[in-house]
Parts: sequence; structure tokens; C-alpha cells
Amino acid sequence: MFEFEKKSYDKDGFVVIHRFLDKPELEELQENLERYVREVVPTLQSTDAFYEDASRPETLKQLQRMGVDPFFLDYVNRPKWKGLAKALVGEEATSMQPEWFNKPPNTNHVTPPHQDNYYFCLRPANVVTLWLALDEVDAENGCLRYVRGSHQNGFRPHAKSKILGFSQGITNYAPEDFTSEVAIPLQPGDLVAHHGMTIHRADANMSTTRHRRSFAMVYQGVSCERDEAAFDRYQESARAQHEELTAT
Repeated sequence: MFEFEKKSYDKDGFVVIHRFLDKPELEELQENLERYVREVVPTLQSTDAFYEDASRPETLKQLQRMGVDPFFLDYVNRPKWKGLAKALVGEEATSMQPEWFNKPPNTNHVTPPHQDNYYFCLRPANVVTLWLALDEVDAENGCLRYVRGSHQNGFRPHAKSKILGFSQGITNYAPEDFTSEVAIPLQPGDLVAHHGMTIHRADANMSTTRHRRSFAMVYQGVSCERDEAAFDRYQESARAQHEELTAT
């Protein structure tokens, strides 16, 4: 199972799986996400719920550490998700806590080019992000864009960004990177999986009416070990960025 997806993932650093969740599965997830936003988000610290404008609840843009909720704490063990992750990383895998992302309409935040494992600091970098579309996603509202094969070329230099939720971005993203990007349009329930070293980014949502919501889980292979010194440096940088960007 997932043999074709594994070949594409190993070659390109990402793979798309259409209709990963069927309609009932997607509805269950969406209902629980709506409940989480309605009931849990008002109780969270600002480090776990990011807004484009904190005075406007409709600009909620990112949720982290969703394992505080029993449904999402258990959801990481769903066989469909865990089976895909195991197939792609090639070994048993465990999940980090789920995340939710949004690009609300009438906002202008981009996702800077980055490599996820710059944040995770795992060695080997046998880690995959499973990113599920909750809305129709296209070029207008900020679909993901990948540099094919970039997972094979090591880390690119990163530095502090000015974008809340993405504390680091690649500093030498060049014209040839932009021209080699692969845009990934998706329908609700479609999933794209990408390697922890794959370079990716997303434009701002240019739509005036449509959200670009997604749900993501990160699975790391059991062979992974964290570089604790590098992770501590990243965490400190992320904390400083959060304080700077949320200061009033």
C-alpha cells in the first residue's frame, strides 16, 4: 500500500493524494475543528493561537499544540494517517501534535520559503508533514508551492522572518527557485505530504471572500533524534519573534 506515493515522495520530496479523506471522515474532522475553534481557542495562550489581528477573531491564522483536546490527542493514531506516514518514512513513526492553518480573506500574509526540519532539528531528517486541505486551495488563495527534489540538497540558510507562526525563512531564495516551483491546487479532503527537508512556501490569500484552511500532522520516524542544542536555539528565536510581533 502507498508504493506509488512512496516512489514519488522519495524522488520529488512531496506527493499529492486526492480524496485522502472521504466525505464522512472529512465532515467528522471539520465538525471537531469548528468545536475546537468555538470552545477551546478562547481558553488558549497567545503562543498556541495566532491571529492576523488579535482584535478580530475572524483573522485566526494558526493553531498549535492541539493535543490539549482529547479528540485531537487521539486523532494522531488514526490508522489511515499513521499508515501513510509509516509508508513514506519507511519505518514506524510517531506524531507531533496536530496543527491548523488559515489564510483568511482580506489579509495579506505570505508563508516564507522554508524547510520544516530547520524548525524540528531532527537527525536523520526522516520526518513528513501531512497537510490536508479543508477548503478549495488554488493560486488565488495561497496554495503550497514546492521546489521539486530540494529535500536531497541539505539545509539552505535561514534567518528570522517577520511572519508570526513562521519564525525562520530561507535567505537566499533565488529567481531560479521561483521558476522551478510546483504549485499544488487541492480540493477539500485532498492531502499533500512533504519531506522535512523539502523547500516550500505559499503566497498570500488574494481572495476577498475565501479562506484557505488546512489541517496538518507531522510524523517522525523512530530513528530520528533531536539536536537539542539547535532546537533550543530555534525555540529561543521563535519566542523572541512572538514577543516582538505581538507587542502592543
